[in-house]
Amino acid sequence: MIRIAAVGDVHVDKDVLGRYRPALEQLPGVADALLIAGDLTRHGTVEEAKCMATEFGDVGVPVVVVLGNHDHQSDQQDAVSDVLRDAGMTVLEGDTTVLELHGHRLGIAGVKGFGGGFAGACASKFGEREMKNFVGTTEAIAERLGAALRGLDVDALVALTHYSPVPETLVGEPLEIYPFLGSYLLGQAIDSAPTALALHGHAHHGSERGRTPGGVPVRNVAHPVIKQAYNVYQLLTDTVDAGLTSV
Repeated sequence: MIRIAAVGDVHVDKDVLGRYRPALEQLPGVADALLIAGDLTRHGTVEEAKCMATEFGDVGVPVVVVLGNHDHQSDQQDAVSDVLRDAGMTVLEGDTTVLELHGHRLGIAGVKGFGGGFAGACASKFGEREMKNFVGTTEAIAERLGAALRGLDVDALVALTHYSPVPETLVGEPLEIYPFLGSYLLGQAIDSAPTALALHGHAHHGSERGRTPGGVPVRNVAHPVIKQAYNVYQLLTDTVDAGLTSV
């Protein structure tokens, strides 16, 4: 069994320091790794990244993250990533990491993701160059995610994104903004490999649970949704649903 703690949209800055730390100090007893689904900071500054590194660094288990849209706000995303890596975190964007846990190999493929919408109500790569660029960005990101997932040979496979791969976990958000919260292309990428679990954030008013068209369990772990420092998911059990616990 592998236990994964997960959260997203922690939006750390100097005012948040200390808020998550008491629960994070319990991590080694309840989880084998911590995955964070983007929006690590409020405005994507280096100073906020340093606060994130202080709050979520050195927690006794591996920490794997993707960036979110907030982490790009100040156009310092590369520097933000460097600060987090210097603190020992693994930052993914179209690439993978493999963790050896309890004799099992956990593979994680991560991207920020992007928008575009879902079947029946999605943007198309037609018309103005701006629209082609918008949809093309999502296509390229989804292709990288799918290739990363398919390239892993592991015992358990997890997809980590910020944007949602399914509409079910957006329920509670205004329908008008679904195209800016995720894309069906991410779901297709996840379904292209034997993915055990998909984690995302971004939708603060969304719902926790969904599934891809191929049946992969999807969890929205945005902090405003799970309302705690992290949820813990158990893999290599009969089902992810049966293995869900809360901390």
